[in-house]
Amino acid sequence: MALSNILKQKTFFMLVCANVALSFLFAASTGTEYLEGALNQLCCDLQNLIPVSAMLLVIAAGVIYSAGQMFGAETRARANVWATSCLTGAIIGIIISQVAPCVLGQIAGLGTCITCDC
Repeated sequence: MALSNILKQKTFFMLVCANVALSFLFAASTGTEYLEGALNQLCCDLQNLIPVSAMLLVIAAGVIYSAGQMFGAETRARANVWATSCLTGAIIGIIISQVAPCVLGQIAGLGTCITCDC
């Protein structure tokens, strides 16, 4: 009984390894132009979406902060925390949108930053 379970586990492991190896072989044989195209599209999407989202977060932070000033101390403190979180998210988003082309270029194997052709 124990030998049968070990044999099943080894067979399953070998099938998973063969599946992964075939996936890599198929990906290598189709070329990198599909990958570069997908990463270029991702780069364009990031360049178009994140700065707008960051600006909306900055506006939301201002609204939350100013609205919180009209209430009591506990609500004011909570509004300050929320506004700070919005500003932090905006800053992180802008950093991501600036670093993303270089990271995506490394993933594509170009060694340089991707020039987003939007």
